[in-house]
Amino acid sequence: MVETIITKLLTLPGIILGLSLHEFAHAWMSDRLGDPTPRRQGRLTVNPLAHIDPLGFVALLLVGFGWGKPVMIDAGYYKNRRRDEFLVAIAGVTMNLIVAVILSFPAKALMNMYYSSGSALVENIFYIVYYAVSINVCLMVFNLIPCPPLDGWNIVTQIFRLDRYRWWYKVYQYGQWILILLIVANITDLILMPGVTAIMHLLGF
Repeated sequence: MVETIITKLLTLPGIILGLSLHEFAHAWMSDRLGDPTPRRQGRLTVNPLAHIDPLGFVALLLVGFGWGKPVMIDAGYYKNRRRDEFLVAIAGVTMNLIVAVILSFPAKALMNMYYSSGSALVENIFYIVYYAVSINVCLMVFNLIPCPPLDGWNIVTQIFRLDRYRWWYKVYQYGQWILILLIVANITDLILMPGVTAIMHLLGF
């Protein structure tokens, strides 16, 4: 029980960082493309208070999946709606990948320091950074699943123009329930685990 609590505490920085920067990236991209909505809503900040959804945060901490406060956008401001919606959709997962890649370097350095020193302090710092890497990879892969309301749904929608079809609106309407069903049935794990394992391997873990 104590080890579980300690592990959860060590994952907190990674969860906060991953969720906050993911949502900030959506807001920043939409703002750059001419949409003032995220700026008006105070989302152009890396402050976690602007992006963390309490329920989504607790869910990620306890059961391994979660969400931040969705960034509201107004696609009517975009010059090229299809292209720009795609860019906004992919911004969040791209940010998670960038964070994971950057943090993988100090994580590997800390791992080597721990092996050579055996320091408990270095070990804890290593796990904080390592968990931040793995959480950002998990967030990226999870959000790429093509099911609403995840980013993957918006990405494939713009690539294949799925919103031309009548069934798209039905799937979008019931997307949250479909996603919950996929999670409960462990179908998401069939996508998540191989993807996360492959990326972590590429990052040297």
